[in-house]
Amino acid sequence: MNATIADFSASFPVASARLEGFIAAHHFERPTLVIDIDRVEQQYRALAAGLGPAAIHYAVKANPADAIIDRLVDLGSHFDAASRGEIELCLSHGAHPEAISYGNTVKRASDIAFAHRAGITLFAADAAEEIAKIAEHAPGAQVYIRLLVEASGADWPLTRKFGTTRDTALALMAQARELGLRPVGLSFHVGSQTRDPAMWASTLDQVAAVWAAAEDAGFALDLLNIGGGFPAFYGDAIPHPTAYAAAVMELVTTRFPEGIRIMAEPGRGMVAEAGMIAAEVLLVARKSDDDLHRWVYLDIGKFSGLAETMDEAIRYQFVTPHDGEATGPCILAGPSCDSADVLYEKRPVALPLALKSGDRVLIRNCGAYTSSYASVGFNGFPPLDVVVI
Repeated sequence: MNATIADFSASFPVASARLEGFIAAHHFERPTLVIDIDRVEQQYRALAAGLGPAAIHYAVKANPADAIIDRLVDLGSHFDAASRGEIELCLSHGAHPEAISYGNTVKRASDIAFAHRAGITLFAADAAEEIAKIAEHAPGAQVYIRLLVEASGADWPLTRKFGTTRDTALALMAQARELGLRPVGLSFHVGSQTRDPAMWASTLDQVAAVWAAAEDAGFALDLLNIGGGFPAFYGDAIPHPTAYAAAVMELVTTRFPEGIRIMAEPGRGMVAEAGMIAAEVLLVARKSDDDLHRWVYLDIGKFSGLAETMDEAIRYQFVTPHDGEATGPCILAGPSCDSADVLYEKRPVALPLALKSGDRVLIRNCGAYTSSYASVGFNGFPPLDVVVI
């Protein structure tokens, strides 16, 4: 199936208009993330339509807002939890234990035991010590092995920290079986914000080769966890989520056996476009009379919700009261006293020349990895508020 951006391009202004209208009608004392919960449901349904038989395990870390978990439970979503806290959150909102996977490959032994007592039966691993912990504290559990894959071209690569190689994966399966666990499959992550589904092909080839080797070694695998990577709109064209998901599934089904269980873990692609941050300009300044760039300081920065501007990987879009007027390049920074709290400098942002202290700035498509990244209060600046409409 060929992915298309047409449907997405038509829906984006409508989604933004509802959030912008709500923000315009309200006053906020501090940076606030506004979530359109109906847009979350639209994204879920759009992804589910493209993923077909694959079970959606929402990546809770993207945004753990109570209203989001509630709505997704009602829709029948499954959940990917990275910690005991996320498991407890999902269970408290009515998610069934069998609908929750413990997808972090680095887990405290006592948290594994907690998950096992709570009825969680599916765990990720990528190391021998982790397999041993799961065997001791969750006897008989199903385990899937996360693979280390080469970078795919994603805007936010997720290589090196998690996953293991082909030969180690086979050894971990053998260890798991010897310890009474059920090695059921493989997982990987193509990288967050993989904007083109064609970027999945090489990664899926790598995983399919390991799958074949595991079958040759006598392991009867029946679960493939394709992870996340489903993109959100940050200015560059992306396919409609249904078309994107369908294109990925076409790549999957041509490489893996018919009838296996397939899991997908959308996070950003589920909630990013449902959120908008209301922020304020604190200062506009130049370092010298001949400075080519203005410095624009917002009341939100890397430590209060915009951590994904690290290395300028995620490029947010901004709405100001002066849109349509003349613009000039700006270095955008947060309010804290840490010199690392600069959002965009390598590629300055074009913002209106009339922008001044006190102006409200809206940051589009911030529903993912903002409130969950915000600090408790670095430098005394408050954490990001969240309002759900």
